[in-house]
Amino acid sequence: MARDINDIERDIARTRRQLAGTLDELADRTQPKKLVDDAKKDVTGKLQDPTVQKVLAGVAGAVALLVVIGVARSRRKNKDLREIRRILAERG
Repeated sequence: MARDINDIERDIARTRRQLAGTLDELADRTQPKKLVDDAKKDVTGKLQDPTVQKVLAGVAGAVALLVVIGVARSRRKNKDLREIRRILAERG
């Protein structure tokens, strides 16, 4: 049985609406500003979590401790080198 012209026109109109909706959704998904805004919201939300804040504080404390240890070792090394130079200068 042949389709009526009105049925065909309705199918075309429905397909156009679906395609327009799909294109709008794709455009929304590929907008860099929207992607950045969504990422910012996700990160901000995660940073508000007390568990994440505690972990970050622990990591920051560990990094600070490593920096202090590195500076202390460097100063001790420099002090030892100065002492060795002084001793060598007295011998020579």
